[in-house]
This record gives sequence, structure tokens and C-alpha cells, in this order.
Amino acid sequence: MTDLEVVLSDLTEDGEQLDRLVSGLAADDWKLPTPAPGWTIADQIAHLTFIFRIATAAATDAKAFETLTSGAQQNFDGAVNAALKDYENDTPDLLLSKWRTQRSVVVEGLAAVPPGEVVPWLVNPLPPIVLACAGIMEQFAHGQDIADALGVDLERTDRLRHLVVFAVLTQDFGYQSRGLTPPGVPFRFEITGPSGEVWAYGPEDADNRIAGQANDFCLLVTRRRHRDDVAVTAVGPEADRWLDIAQAYRGPAGAGRRPGQFVTVPQ
Repeated sequence: MTDLEVVLSDLTEDGEQLDRLVSGLAADDWKLPTPAPGWTIADQIAHLTFIFRIATAAATDAKAFETLTSGAQQNFDGAVNAALKDYENDTPDLLLSKWRTQRSVVVEGLAAVPPGEVVPWLVNPLPPIVLACAGIMEQFAHGQDIADALGVDLERTDRLRHLVVFAVLTQDFGYQSRGLTPPGVPFRFEITGPSGEVWAYGPEDADNRIAGQANDFCLLVTRRRHRDDVAVTAVGPEADRWLDIAQAYRGPAGAGRRPGQFVTVPQ
């Protein structure tokens, strides 16, 4: 398998895992609130459906992508919330069907991009493999919100490596979303996957270092857990600052999660 095929396969498996969680829910459960203020479980799936819809357009129809995302540059939150209205009257069965369709077609669309080409995205064009990693990040984040709403744990595997790589690539997003200037110094990341394998990125002799468990790291960079509640550590002033603002997605940071909002992971 090519690297892109591996990421797309893992994106598919993550979607199927989340699908199994929500497909057995009663209709009323889709209305349950999630830790994202104002968002129900149905809203989370609607958001993923929309994100995969625009990713499919990016891969297959640049003009349609431009139309779908025209308002996002000026008002990101407004564009996201407006997109939810397209699905607000859907039954759970219909919404689930739409999401399944978009999961399938986005994989087909990204797989068909000619080697070496990039696709348009919200800020800069991206290689399809990076956009697929962004999809994994989206499914992880919004799937975690759903799992938290239901009080269940999702099994995490070494598929998390794609999200870890994406977070390293987007290291500056937390600064940019707050109008801060990134420090421009290299970080060393040493993240331990569920299998026990250590994924290392950046100079070995970097003064600023981040280390921890992959699931906790991913919860941190998707702002689904406060830094106090994850097994992620920092060495160096900039690395410590980064734990406060880490963010693997564009747009406003939002309030994030409160310290102690969820069970604290032993350090």
C-alpha cells in the first residue's frame, strides 16, 4: 500500500468505529448534548458530514469547493454553524446515511488525485495525504465529544500516528489562532503509541521537548482535554507555553475543556 492508501484505510476504520457507536442509538439519544457547548450528537455527525463533503469537493471539483467555503475565510464559526442548518431537520437514519456516503466518496476522491498534485483547502492547498490526516483529526475530535456524551471509551490504536504527525505539522496553529507570533524554535516530540512504539519528530538536541502518550497528546491538540488532565509533559519555556495553546485545527480556539472536567490521567 502507498502512504496515502494507508492513511485512507485508517480514516475508513476510524469512521467505521464511530459508526458502530452511533448506529445503535435511539432517536432521542441523537439529541444528547456533548461537551462542545450547544452541539448535540447529531450536530457532531452533521459537522463531520459537511467537512467530508467539502474535502470531497476539494479533491474532485475545485469550483464547488470554492462555493462551499466562500464564507469560511471571513467568519469561520459562522460558516460552520450555518452548515449545521443544512442537516437540522434530518432524521438520525437520514443523517447517518449522508455521513456514510460522504465517508465513502471522500476516500475515493482523495485516492484519485494524481500523484504529486495538491488540492485546495481553507488556507493553503494541501497534498491529499495531509487532508486525509486532517480528516482523521476531525473524526477523532468529534468522535471524542460523542463518546464523552455517552460516557464510553473508544478504543485507540496506532492509527493515532497520523494525527500526531498532523499536530506536529500544524504546531503553529495555536499561536496563529490567538494572534501570537510562533517562536520559530524547533521542538522535539516523543510520543508513545498504544502499541508502545515511540514516534519521534524534531531535533534530538532541541531545548523544547514534548513527550507523552499518543491518546493524551491527541486529546490535548484537539482541545478535548485540558493539559492538567493528560499525560503529556513539556521541557523548556516554549514547550510549556505550547501545552496551553496546542491546537491542530484552524479557526478560533474556543474555550476548550476545563481542568478536572474529565477523569484525570495519572502522570
